[in-house]
Amino acid sequence: MAKNTYSIISISLIILLFAIATYFQITLPDQPIPTHWDSKGEVNDYSSKAFGLFLIPVFSLGLYLLFLLLPKIDPLKENIKKFQEIYQSFIMVMIFFFLYIYLLTLSWTIGYAFDFNTAFIPAIGLLFIYLGFILPKIKRNWFIGIRTPWTLQNNQVWDKTHELGGRLFKVSGIIMLIGVIVPDYLVWLIFIPLILSVIWLLIYSYLEYKKTEKN
Repeated sequence: MAKNTYSIISISLIILLFAIATYFQITLPDQPIPTHWDSKGEVNDYSSKAFGLFLIPVFSLGLYLLFLLLPKIDPLKENIKKFQEIYQSFIMVMIFFFLYIYLLTLSWTIGYAFDFNTAFIPAIGLLFIYLGFILPKIKRNWFIGIRTPWTLQNNQVWDKTHELGGRLFKVSGIIMLIGVIVPDYLVWLIFIPLILSVIWLLIYSYLEYKKTEKN
């Protein structure tokens, strides 16, 4: 898929988010909108109708504009051009992710009964699996990827760390998907793989950097 196609889809999704928000702003009774769920899938925070309806659309638009800006201010902007299509697909997938969460929120708001965590887990698991596939294709830059003091200093360290990161994120995503079966352990299935992966990648990038210094 061409990078322009990803951009068109991303913009279309943002327009859709604002259209949905405007529709429900007009038709929905004045009621609080859930904005946060706890580990048991129960709402533990609400906001006003307008804020709750437009929070994700505005955030998605801001995120899109930010991602347009980053390649222009990155000192390694030429490297971003090398994975521009991946970069644009990443933006699109993130907006899809927020659209999905938004639709879950609205479904809950208008009265559909479902286990929020069971519906949310596949999205976060698949997102991490997707990140696992694209990480090895990301070239060294200051904003996107596994940015440690050592990956940012050396292309070889960056590439090796992202190869490992890709594998770890895929495994983490699969472990997260297990949460559909055992939702009571959702928090552990999300955070333990993520924390262990971050620690491992931090140590790995340091050790790989020390190897390059010896050479």
